[in-house]
Amino acid sequence: MCRLIAITSDTPVSPMVALNALDVMREGHDGSGVGLFLRDLGGPWEDMKDAPILSGIFTEAGIRRLDNYMIDLGFLTKYKVSIKAPKVPPAGVPKRDLYLIRAYEYPEEWDGLTDFDRLSRLVNIRLKLQEMGREENDMIVFSFWPDTIMIKEIGDPMTVGRYLELGNEKLNARVVMAQGRQNTNYAINLYACHPFFLQGFSTMTNGENTAFVPIREYLMSRGEPGYTGFFSDSEVFVHILHYAQTHLGLDLASYKHIITPLQDADLESHPNGDFLTHLKRTCRKLIIDGPNCVIGVLPDNTMFMTQDRKKLRPGVVGGKPGMYVFSSEVCGLDYIMPDRDARTDFQPMHLDTAIVRPDRLEVNICRQTQRLSHLH
Repeated sequence: MCRLIAITSDTPVSPMVALNALDVMREGHDGSGVGLFLRDLGGPWEDMKDAPILSGIFTEAGIRRLDNYMIDLGFLTKYKVSIKAPKVPPAGVPKRDLYLIRAYEYPEEWDGLTDFDRLSRLVNIRLKLQEMGREENDMIVFSFWPDTIMIKEIGDPMTVGRYLELGNEKLNARVVMAQGRQNTNYAINLYACHPFFLQGFSTMTNGENTAFVPIREYLMSRGEPGYTGFFSDSEVFVHILHYAQTHLGLDLASYKHIITPLQDADLESHPNGDFLTHLKRTCRKLIIDGPNCVIGVLPDNTMFMTQDRKKLRPGVVGGKPGMYVFSSEVCGLDYIMPDRDARTDFQPMHLDTAIVRPDRLEVNICRQTQRLSHLH
């Protein structure tokens, strides 16, 4: 199993807080890798919320190819944080040249584009850079999106965090998602490391999705360029979330009905039974098979946790107005917020989705047996 920790806070927090919480839950991950997703950034990024930020790992040759490519497209560097790796990495961590986080000015010729067209182009550029990196093995690109930073590496989370000096205040964020990886594959591909990200949506999962192949095939038939990669059976969770909201126009409550629909007998008595029965039939190829605990973030920074029907992976949500933590285990939550009222902690069961909206005032619980408000 892996271990997950996610923080949503009015005040930017250091990613090292999340990595320390993963360390508390160390018995649940083997130190084979770590992934970080940072959003609603603080510090120097505050004044450039709309600027696309590129996150990745590069060789010296890869940086030169990146610069030539981006300059040809008309992108100019606005701000950057470069992490020059020491010549001798700690044990278990691969040798790298440079970890790069760079914000860009949009090309002038993009000024007349709609938001949809501009953001769609960012996805295509990320995909192109990833392709270039695979060809020459000189760049690994995790994200290219406004107000978003992603860092992934092989090795123990705390070791990686200290090695890359992730306690740097320039990396503080109001939304932090971190996964401590339990390696279930012979070789580790960083693109298979959670969290996964697409167009403002991000998810990470503790579990396995044995329905991966039919889901992948269905998604690949949708004509969406971002539905690609599929290096992990859990990567499809973010694609399904994106598909439900951007293609089908559904809300977060409906996402749960897509991935884990109710039994037919329960649908017959549901207030929205006809709609949900139709949804189950038309999206049947997106039904997951677990066990899985899923934590995710929407483009508006809403954070959620949900379980599949098997409910065999731990998960708890707790906190207080202004800051909430989503954790695989209570000890991770205790580490970050020891002063909370633990009596209000909530552990989602198989029908539940725990949601914290961007105002961070409370934990809302959405149960699949409830009427869907967006269909009123």
